[in-house]
Amino acid sequence: MQKVLVITGGSKGIGYETARLFQQQGHKIINISRSPLEFPDVINLSCDISQTDWLAASRQALLGAIAECSEVHLIHCAAALYKDSVIDVSQDSLKEVMQIAVYAPAELNQVLLPQMQSGSSIIYVGSTLSEKAVANSFSYVTSKHAVIGAMRATCQDLAGKNIHTACVCPGFTDTDMLRTHVGQSEEILTAIAEGVSFQRLLKPTEIAKTLYFCATNPAINGAIIHANLGQIEA
Repeated sequence: MQKVLVITGGSKGIGYETARLFQQQGHKIINISRSPLEFPDVINLSCDISQTDWLAASRQALLGAIAECSEVHLIHCAAALYKDSVIDVSQDSLKEVMQIAVYAPAELNQVLLPQMQSGSSIIYVGSTLSEKAVANSFSYVTSKHAVIGAMRATCQDLAGKNIHTACVCPGFTDTDMLRTHVGQSEEILTAIAEGVSFQRLLKPTEIAKTLYFCATNPAINGAIIHANLGQIEA
C-alpha cells in the first residue's frame, strides 16, 4: 500500500519543495491549492481554501485519492500574509487569513482522520511569528499563534491513535510570499538576513527537509520545531 502526502499550498515556495521531496521518497502527492503543482503524477485538487465552502466540491475526490493508502501525511502549508495592524486590519481580511490557517485545516483534519492509519501524521506550518510578533502583520501573527494552539490540541485529542503531530516554524525564507511582502526590495531582504546568525535567508528546500523529518518521526509528537538558522535577538 502506498504512502501519501496531502498538502495545502503545494504549488509554490515551501509547499512546492516539500511536495517534490515527498515524491522523491516515493509518496503519492495530493495538492490542494488554487494553482496546480506541475509535477508528473500529482493529483491537483483546485480549491480556494480561503472560501468557507471550499470543501464541498472536493471531499469525494479527496477521499477517493487516499483510498488504499497505508499512511497519510497531512501538511497544512497554505498561508496568507498581508500588511495590516491592530489599528487598521479589516474584519474581512482577518477572517480570510484565519480561514486559511485555522478553519480549513480543522475541516481537512476531520475529513481525513477516519482514513488515517497508524503511522500517519498531521503537520502544521507555523512561523517564527507563531511565538513572537512584528509590527504591521496583525492578521498573520494572530493566525500563526493560533496554529500552535491547534497543533497542541491535535496532539492531545489524538492520544492513543498512533497519529502524531508537530508544528514547524520557519524563519525568514526566500519565497515569493516574503518577497512580495517587502515589495521586492533587496535592501530589505538584506537587512532581514543581517538579523539571522547565518546572515542569509532560509531556502524552501531546508524547510521541506524539516517537514519531512517531522512527518516521518513520531518521537516529535506535540513538538514546536523552530527552523530559522538562529535569529539574533535585539
